[in-house]
Amino acid sequence: MRALRAGLDNMTQAELAEKVGVTRQTIIAIEQAKYSPSLETAFLISEALGVPLTDVVAFEPGDNA
Repeated sequence: MRALRAGLDNMTQAELAEKVGVTRQTIIAIEQAKYSPSLETAFLISEALGVPLTDVVAFEPGDNA
């Protein structure tokens, strides 16, 4: 997600968080794979970044995160 933000005029974590309606700490945790966003949040992130949902989240079979 960090690379996607960088492609948008270096959108900051704070700017993305504001567009999505979450905290900057949430964006940090998602980018560090310490937190998996809800489906709604994932959709909002993909919309804010202008990319398909599959560019924001990925599911690996057996991944319990």
